[in-house]
Amino acid sequence: MPFIGNQPALSYTSFAKQDFTTSATTSYTLDQPVANENEIALFINFVRQEPTTAYTASGTSLTLTSATSASDDMYCVFLGKAVQTVNPPNGSVGSSQISADLITGQTALGATPADTDELLISDAGTLKRVDYSYLKSANTPAFFVAQSSAQSIADNTMTKIQFNSERYDTDNAYDNSTNYRFTVPSGKAGKYFFTYACGFGSFNANKWIYINLRVNGTQQNYQFWSCAVTGDHSVNGSSILDLNAGDYVEVFVYHNHGSAKSTDTTTGDKYGVVYFGGYKLIGA
Repeated sequence: MPFIGNQPALSYTSFAKQDFTTSATTSYTLDQPVANENEIALFINFVRQEPTTAYTASGTSLTLTSATSASDDMYCVFLGKAVQTVNPPNGSVGSSQISADLITGQTALGATPADTDELLISDAGTLKRVDYSYLKSANTPAFFVAQSSAQSIADNTMTKIQFNSERYDTDNAYDNSTNYRFTVPSGKAGKYFFTYACGFGSFNANKWIYINLRVNGTQQNYQFWSCAVTGDHSVNGSSILDLNAGDYVEVFVYHNHGSAKSTDTTTGDKYGVVYFGGYKLIGA
């Protein structure tokens, strides 16, 4: 038949039920008002009662023909008071009710998520929300630095490399102006991966370059390169270190070219072959 007016949303219907605490009386109060006794189905001791004959109802008043006792079990179902909602009942939606394009059909973010953007994660089978900031911070602190200009390294002298040009430094943990070191921030102790390199142009043959990583001034890792021919030479290394908050990490270089030699900041990519970087490892 034709429908007049706005089309209602699909609804899920369940009938409201009321349990009574019985006593030696004929008068009870309904949770929902009704027009008459035909709008409820009344059960006493699990036997359905006949409307009008066994009981009458109007508004929220329920009146029995015969009084109940305290041991009776009595409840009613509101036939004229169906409870409707546009939400399906709890636990009624399964995979067969969900479209396969539920996620792919949504608008793409198209940008780096904000810290307060939320993702769903399964915690032992229970879906929970997690802010992007918690995931983003898992690989931080992270930094990468190079040199904006060449640094003169004296012959036969262990010299700290002054990485003064930052590409990124998530936690402002690298000092690129005074000490030229990475310091583990408070609350960020753990295992870190580091990579480092230093190079020189037109370096003499039969000489060598030695580069090392230091924690709190103590050598932890080093790399050595022997130059067989005169030319552009570099040495690089990497290391995983277990660090505490407040520990600082620096890179030193040593060579025996025969005279002072300037670092090469022009060879290779835009950062040359003089760089230092690192980040905190996930789950290690």
